[in-house]
Amino acid sequence: MSAPVVLALMTFCFLFFGYLGVPVPFSLMAGVFIGALLSDVSLAAIIQKIFDGVDSEALLAIPFFLLVGELMSSANVVVRIANLSVSLVGHIRGGLSQVVVVFSMFFSEMSGSTTADVAVMSRALGGPMKQEGYEPAFIAAIIASASTIAALVPPSITAVVYGAVGNVSIAGLFMAGVVPGLMIGFGLMIYCYFFGPSGLRKPRAPLRQVVFAAGDAALPLMIPVILLGGILTGWFTPTEAGVVAVAWIILVVIPALNRGHIRKIPYDFCLAGLIFSLPLITIGAANAFGWMLAYLRGATYIAELITSIAGNDPHLIMLLMVLLFTVVGDFIEPVPTIIIFMPLVNALTEAGEINAVHMGVVLIATLAFGLITPPYGLVLLMGSKFVGVSFAKALRAALPIYVVFLATIAFAIYFPSVVLWLPRHVLPESVGCFKSPAGTGYICPQ
Repeated sequence: MSAPVVLALMTFCFLFFGYLGVPVPFSLMAGVFIGALLSDVSLAAIIQKIFDGVDSEALLAIPFFLLVGELMSSANVVVRIANLSVSLVGHIRGGLSQVVVVFSMFFSEMSGSTTADVAVMSRALGGPMKQEGYEPAFIAAIIASASTIAALVPPSITAVVYGAVGNVSIAGLFMAGVVPGLMIGFGLMIYCYFFGPSGLRKPRAPLRQVVFAAGDAALPLMIPVILLGGILTGWFTPTEAGVVAVAWIILVVIPALNRGHIRKIPYDFCLAGLIFSLPLITIGAANAFGWMLAYLRGATYIAELITSIAGNDPHLIMLLMVLLFTVVGDFIEPVPTIIIFMPLVNALTEAGEINAVHMGVVLIATLAFGLITPPYGLVLLMGSKFVGVSFAKALRAALPIYVVFLATIAFAIYFPSVVLWLPRHVLPESVGCFKSPAGTGYICPQ
């Protein structure tokens, strides 16, 4: 049977089982096994590729980042971060919607998980927003949109997977994701100010109250400092930074702020391990699917199609990749999407002479956008469930917010010097810069 027909059957089986409600990893594996049976690939080779997908040291960072988020939320430490957010922006038009965005920018730098963000914010701020008269659909839309910041800013789990699978600097992706992440955050705040409900505006907090709230949240806010400081100085790898952050919470934060939670820490470990098992099995299945896609030259066919349209124009290549990932991201979660299409991404990155970190940040931002778009929209679906509103109503409320994401993605494509400014100055070697032969400074590719 010809390779295109096998690829078509693999894709059909995956989508068919997915729409029947079969979990994503099993839908992927069904497509892979059917593809193997119709080609000369042995089932033993497929099993090997599934294990190869999870056999990566860089992926060990994910359970520790998940554990950081779980410890922070279950120990009820996030209330202090919420109070700080209220004191900073609670007086601005939009009230608690502004607080949601600022809270997400703080918490995203601790958990790295969009699903953890949406769960924590729904519990912490969903009820108060309802009490102040916000429409449930808007609550779900703004919480889901703000939670996508976690996919971009460090310690993004999506960036960890992208870097591990694509052999791209994870630290470079962390640094390059800061500008798009902040753009989405400030863009959402501007949207809430001009177009969102006015909400209940609180009086401006005096400086004394802001300082007190900052001091109250100082210990939890040390976590981003530990994560970023350790990675940027070279003291820690991303995995080691996650371990140190967990140790900081267990040894310092919880004993100081919520001593009664110490006896529940083993449960948090078990729950984080359980949560990690979900993306882990998906990673293994997606790696096998991606390998089959490459083996059957599917990535080559798509790459040739895109280059036939875009040539070697990096901007046009990235726009077509954004279009592809937007469509795919509507149906598949970011992690399996990255793993399946990484051979294609690598081929087009080389064809367009695009910086690998730049391409990674653009595609991660696109996949973050896919988390709030129909028909799947995992994060928006979760937000609507937590808030108690239909997905259709939450989707209608989120439609105007898409402008913020589209503007951010377009900016990231056409202004790479801005996106890569931070990694070039902090970790120049992560974006392909090399030391000058003169002995001073670095020379960076344009």
